[in-house]
Amino acid sequence: MRPAALRPQAAPSSTPQPEPRDTTSSTASSQPLYLTNDEAAMFLRLSPRTLEKHRVIGGGPRFRKFGRRVMYARSDLEAWADARSFEATCDPEYVELRAGHRPVRRDGGR
Repeated sequence: MRPAALRPQAAPSSTPQPEPRDTTSSTASSQPLYLTNDEAAMFLRLSPRTLEKHRVIGGGPRFRKFGRRVMYARSDLEAWADARSFEATCDPEYVELRAGHRPVRRDGGR
C-alpha cells in the first residue's frame, strides 16, 4: 500500500504567472543619490582635479557642501552632461560655447 500524498499536486496553469521580483537588486535603490568628488569624476570620466577646478572657476556641475564634504547629486551630473551634447562641431550652440573660451590674442594672431 502506498502512502497518500500530503499535498495534492497543482495542475499546470494555462495563464503565465509573473516571476517573483528580487527587490534587493534594484538598480535605482542601490545607487547612491550623492557622489563624492572622486566618484563624480569617475561617473563623468573626468579627472577629479577637473571637477575641483570647475568648482573654483565655475562652469561645472552643481555641487553641495555637507560640512567640509563636497557632494554631487547624480541628477545634477546627468543634467550638466546633457547640456553639453551637440550634433557636430559646426552646431551653432557649440560654436557659441567655444567662442567664449578662446583667449583674446593682443598681438594680432602672430
